[in-house]
Amino acid sequence: MSYLLHIDATSFDDESISRRVARSFLNIWPGKVVHRDLAAKPVPHLTAAGISARLTDPAKYTPEEAAAAALQDELVEEFLGAAGYLFTVPLYNYGMPSSFKAWLDQVIIFGRTYSLPDGPPPTAGRTAVVVSSRGGSYGPGAPHEGRDHLLPSIQESMGRELGLELEFITIEFGLAPTVPILNQFIGVHEESLANAHKQARQHAEAFTLQQKATAA
Repeated sequence: MSYLLHIDATSFDDESISRRVARSFLNIWPGKVVHRDLAAKPVPHLTAAGISARLTDPAKYTPEEAAAAALQDELVEEFLGAAGYLFTVPLYNYGMPSSFKAWLDQVIIFGRTYSLPDGPPPTAGRTAVVVSSRGGSYGPGAPHEGRDHLLPSIQESMGRELGLELEFITIEFGLAPTVPILNQFIGVHEESLANAHKQARQHAEAFTLQQKATAA
């Protein structure tokens, strides 16, 4: 069984909602985990040198292109080497944290991780669980319905382009316990959080069985 790649994009510490729900998954997962914490060790944003390195003969790299290419190689090899993925990605200002976007821009490479000329993406069909907390609610009927631009973006870039089989776990009203105007939704938040922990355990169990069946 290969490793699970866990990308943590929440800015908060180990007591963040997203991290706690992710731990419910990890407590069930029996295999190796490669953890990249983008709060503790951010990935640099994609630079001009990083883009030009993808289009240049390595023998002609500038020092900046060589460094950028080495970083991309490290991240891409780590990404491609995983059997599956756990992404901890909270909703920030209606979209994804910039730290996660920086990581994503480094690994989504035309002709290498997607849009290959001779077949599907190398990660096509692999399972990816996305744990995403949010301060309010963005579901059907909520005042902010339709303003969640995180999950659709992940679905487009990682589902459609990279071919990942995405499973989303969302936690609503994360700010209810601390923001007075949202206190009325504490019960809704607690129910959502309990359900998220349950889903995380269920996904970990199903994924473990899937990996064992594949290895048999």
